Amino acid sequence: MRFRQRTAVIAAATALLTGGLTGCSLPSEDKTGATPMGKADPKAVDPGKLIVKTTADSTMGKVDIGLASLAVRGRLAHLVVSLTPHVPPGGSSPTLYRLNGTQDAALLDTVNLKRYVVVKDSGGNQLGPGLHDDLNNNAPNTLTFTFAAPPENVKAVDVQVGRFPIFRDVPIER
Repeated sequence: MRFRQRTAVIAAATALLTGGLTGCSLPSEDKTGATPMGKADPKAVDPGKLIVKTTADSTMGKVDIGLASLAVRGRLAHLVVSLTPHVPPGGSSPTLYRLNGTQDAALLDTVNLKRYVVVKDSGGNQLGPGLHDDLNNNAPNTLTFTFAAPPENVKAVDVQVGRFPIFRDVPIER
């Protein structure tokens, strides 16, 4: 390898390493009794004041799902979701995994044809709710997801939460 090529490779590796070390650092589990990352206080969202909502089927029963807000702050977009599982009594507690097999969420930018996925902290943990965290049955659960923010010219995006139906043209608060 020539000197210039080797220097370019070393510079690129250094930039990647430095970028990875300067990411957000939030614990995925808090042993102090604080609210787990991605799961907010269930009283924080009023299910009657959602931007959009629907009822969907899940592997455990019906689920009411709605979007409370999608707001950009700095270079990040924060999605707040209200999820109310209606699981018959006597079974397992509902979790995102048991309801739909995934915690994936995405912002679908139809202007620039991009898909924004949940960002990860420097430890590789997604800044969203836990896949196996127990959810309250027959009561609203507030879940938060953090993404890289779409550009300023994007006024609305489609929002996908797991395998639930996609919400179209959700306005972005800036």
